[in-house]
Amino acid sequence: MVESKTKNATMKHASKTAGSSARLKALYRNQYAPELQKELKLVNAHQVPKLDKIVVNIGLGRAKDDKKMFETAANTLQKITGQKPLETYAKKSIASFKLREGNKIGLKVTLRDERMYEFLDRLVNIVLPRLRDFHGVSKKAFDTSGNYSLGLTEQSAFPELTFEETTTSHGLQVVFVIKSAAVEQSRALLAKFGMPFEKERK
Repeated sequence: MVESKTKNATMKHASKTAGSSARLKALYRNQYAPELQKELKLVNAHQVPKLDKIVVNIGLGRAKDDKKMFETAANTLQKITGQKPLETYAKKSIASFKLREGNKIGLKVTLRDERMYEFLDRLVNIVLPRLRDFHGVSKKAFDTSGNYSLGLTEQSAFPELTFEETTTSHGLQVVFVIKSAAVEQSRALLAKFGMPFEKERK
């Protein structure tokens, strides 16, 4: 009976979340996209850069055989993203790292649509400002396709985690996969979302 009530409450919460629109998603559609089209001098709306997905992953490296570390990392990803993480495996063997093909090496979560925008909103407005001695994120972490990578050295800045859940510290990487024609367009898009890029030093 208790299990049934819990399941129904979870379904209601999921339905409510699915029916609501993320704040940044609405802002992008109604304000940012038209502004970007004008500022970047693009011919039509289909050329406007767009956030496709966010991939949050944790590579455990030398701690790959530590069961407690895996459990901690899995808990972190599930708490901060709202999704159950997938395990990642080595694609080839590397003797110098004592790594064999098929070894479990990390965890990842891929966020799209509502959850993607909600995660971005929390990251930009809550998590990054809580980092110690934070002076902005690098402007140079774009790849040639315009995707942006952001690394965090530990997970304690996420308010979803309790103190006990951050005592075993680990880093994580956030990759913003962006549909754009150039790095400058991707940077302009993230700036619209409030990404705090570091200021150039005089």
